[in-house]
Amino acid sequence: MKILPSFTHPPLAPNLYQFLSSVLEQCMKFNVTKPNAAPVNVSLYYESLCPGCRQFLVFQLVPTFIMLQDIMGIDLVPYGNAQEKEDQGKYIFTCQHGEDECLGNMIETCLLSMLGINAFPVILCMESGVDVLKAAQPCLGVYFPDTKWDSVMNCVKGDEGNKLMHQNAVKTNALKPPHEYVPWITVNGEHTDALQDKAMDSLFNLVCSLYKGDKPPACGQGLKKKTNSYCMN
Repeated sequence: MKILPSFTHPPLAPNLYQFLSSVLEQCMKFNVTKPNAAPVNVSLYYESLCPGCRQFLVFQLVPTFIMLQDIMGIDLVPYGNAQEKEDQGKYIFTCQHGEDECLGNMIETCLLSMLGINAFPVILCMESGVDVLKAAQPCLGVYFPDTKWDSVMNCVKGDEGNKLMHQNAVKTNALKPPHEYVPWITVNGEHTDALQDKAMDSLFNLVCSLYKGDKPPACGQGLKKKTNSYCMN
């Protein structure tokens, strides 16, 4: 695997992430194809401010899910290369890119807990912005105006968020083989260098190739390749 240096994440043009998010929102309401085999389940272990994680999520994971959501499942695990220690029944987290990343991880964890799959457009909106944290509240307001920001922050600052992040830590630390960098990708619960390389090269093509049922029409298309980067553990 070729490890490239991290880069400053170039933000998506606002109209592009709004378009992707709106398409995702609409696609989740309708089933275009009827799957006749088990879905390909992709888990992304990541951290909110890692440039390579943001790039993969914005340019590979979400676009692939938009086109192939009927034959794939996604699990987002925001934690990455963080560390935790227990202190009087609660957990204190230290993140690779500082306190802001810990906050971003926690916000996205709480959004996933509160909204489930519907959190994807909000997370896409956040991760494609210039400032992930500053984008969080406006992004929530765009897609879920009835969900109060205060309720998200109550989770972030309270026992619920602490427990949820600990669960992400346990899940990440239980990976076999142990993760060495992020983004770290498992497919149907498995991680190999070959699967990682194929996912980073074209997650879309990988999902299409692994799905054992009738291929949806979208599998005849493709997504443009991007140069990848990683945040080493």
